[in-house]
Amino acid sequence: MGWLDRVDDQVDALTHARSLQESSRSAEAVGVLDRVLRTTADPYTRADALVQRLCALINLGRTAEFTRAIEEASGAVRDLPEPYLHGHLNALAALAAHHQGALDRCVTHLVRAARALGAAEDRDRDTAWGWHDLAMAYSYLSFHGYALGAIERARQHGAAAGIPEETFAAPGIRLRNAVALDHNGDSDGCLRVLRDIAADLARFVDDGRADRLRPSSLAAYGYAAVRRAALGDATPVGPEPARLLDHGGDSARARDMRQLGHVCLAVADGRPIEAITRLDSARVSAETLGAAELSRLRSIAFSRAGDHAAAHRADRMAFRLAAQRNDRLRDVYIDGIAARIDHEEMRREAARYEGEALTDPLTGLPNRRRLERYIGSVVSRGERVVIGVCDLDGFKAVNTHHGHHSGDLVLQRIAGVINRVMRRGDFVARYGGDEFVVVLSGAGMAEAAEVARRIDAAVRTEDWESLVPGTPVGVSIGFAEVAGNGSGTALRDALGIAFEIADREMLRAKARSRAS
Repeated sequence: MGWLDRVDDQVDALTHARSLQESSRSAEAVGVLDRVLRTTADPYTRADALVQRLCALINLGRTAEFTRAIEEASGAVRDLPEPYLHGHLNALAALAAHHQGALDRCVTHLVRAARALGAAEDRDRDTAWGWHDLAMAYSYLSFHGYALGAIERARQHGAAAGIPEETFAAPGIRLRNAVALDHNGDSDGCLRVLRDIAADLARFVDDGRADRLRPSSLAAYGYAAVRRAALGDATPVGPEPARLLDHGGDSARARDMRQLGHVCLAVADGRPIEAITRLDSARVSAETLGAAELSRLRSIAFSRAGDHAAAHRADRMAFRLAAQRNDRLRDVYIDGIAARIDHEEMRREAARYEGEALTDPLTGLPNRRRLERYIGSVVSRGERVVIGVCDLDGFKAVNTHHGHHSGDLVLQRIAGVINRVMRRGDFVARYGGDEFVVVLSGAGMAEAAEVARRIDAAVRTEDWESLVPGTPVGVSIGFAEVAGNGSGTALRDALGIAFEIADREMLRAKARSRAS
């Protein structure tokens, strides 16, 4: 029994939307799904339509619409006891988070997707596509081993549901594996994978199954062929690569591969200057084949043109971009471990105050009650303490223009940014609304100024445009020292005065920011 067997309303329309997306006609699928959403009252139909619509928006590269689409789909799926839906939604949310540059959220969604899809008991067509989209998300994040494992699960579910083998041949996933090897200096390994992809295509052609390949797969086969030719390897026998590149329908990824594919063709045909000119005007997403692909192709073209110094510079840039990606993945991993450690420490601390909520549920930071207790315990020990009030700039506009779900995401991101730049042993809490408080024990105003500079710089360099397009986010900070080391009423008075001073300094900083 498949997922759609549980749906009672407009099943034919949902099935048609699926077939349109499989044929790389996502824009048409959006129209079908919008009509379903306007006319259905069935919660299962609505949930399926919203998940499919998110998938179509990702295929079309309509990044500005991702956040709202995820919010709507999450609300529709939340209360439905169907592992496939939760798994597929999280796989798509991982893809969206990756395109938005939010690797921490991407990894979280990947874990949730794998767990939910693993719990789906039915080996049906929809679960197979859920595993396929999870494999795509793994692949874009460069988790190539996980991607290959997920696509194998898609094949197994697909075979049980009668889906032809070639549907989940996944040339795009293996193509990203190949170019990643090349970006990191292993061109021989890249060629081995590209030859394997060509061999699969040749087998499908020989068996008369080429006409059943998905349009997006044909585009990936075409790029694999021309990329291989650009590296100087023989062009594989089979359909002309240039013709394959024309497939892919309205997919943003296919459009990117088409642009870069013609660069590869120019290199392979002995026209490196044309290739460089095409690269200068190329407008492709760094996520399609990795941020390093443009620089790597530039290096190959310069080398063919005989400008080896320029080729070397471009190659170094490609390697640097690939290394940056690996560094970001390591940071996500380390931050995740650190967050788990902090969470365990927080749980041990909270156990001392049974029955009291000491943690902000949205950000995971200590809340106002725990903040006040912490400051009290530090001051009562006679330690020097500075407190800082951090207030977000532009937060009202975020909620107005993008909705409260985006506002919550901004608050969560700010909490992570502040935590990341604090000194070891410092304390961060959410005070309420869009206001955060940092506590620096054993510090003075000079150290506070440096911490303020680090917070401001980190917030400024965060990629807010991908999360809340067109709405800049900043932070204003004011610090004050807690005077005195008493307890009871005297301590409360000292804290109240310090908060008033810090709040005034924060407002002055906000006024200076508006005036500049």
